[in-house]
Amino acid sequence: MRVIVVGCEYSGVSTLIDGIFEWGEKRGIHHHLDDHFTIPDAFHLTDEEQQGMLDMLPGIKERFQRFQIVYHVHLMHKFEHVLMGGFHIEEMVYGPRYYYPGKNIQIREYEVDLPKDTILVHLHARPEVIRGRMEKSLHPHNLVPKEDVEMVLDHFKDEVRLSWIQRKFDIDTSDLSPAQLLDTFLERSVPYLNASDGNTRILNGK
Repeated sequence: MRVIVVGCEYSGVSTLIDGIFEWGEKRGIHHHLDDHFTIPDAFHLTDEEQQGMLDMLPGIKERFQRFQIVYHVHLMHKFEHVLMGGFHIEEMVYGPRYYYPGKNIQIREYEVDLPKDTILVHLHARPEVIRGRMEKSLHPHNLVPKEDVEMVLDHFKDEVRLSWIQRKFDIDTSDLSPAQLLDTFLERSVPYLNASDGNTRILNGK
């Protein structure tokens, strides 16, 4: 399956795609996973390289993000099982707000080129839960300020609603543990799977 998981920082995006990846590995399903669209990329870069990304001029950040989104659209076709965290919708929310203010971007053009079986999953949580998670375990390069949480949550909701991706659903993660989040995804995703994804394997393989 090809899955794009999006949502406000601290909504559980990385938790879910890591959970799907581990679930698949135990069952002989290897997903290509990319969860590095938030600036800076904390997964593949050194501290010095991450600071270099933060220091890039706004126009360079926009160009870099645009290029890597186009490249990953290609990867969505290359691999049968793909997990993308944030991807183009995150860019629509975060880019003009935090990376390159004042620049207008378009993301629908990327959706036209995505595989038709792409599944879009929108994670969200109550604002007070997001802020609580932020206080409990602040990210090294925290992006969303506490005062922006409601605005960012609403923007993600709007972008998912406007998305041309047909196979999509949302999950409220406010009261879910990582294991419950994975189980909820597996249950909710079944109607959107292809025959090759093995619906019975999804249902019976928890």
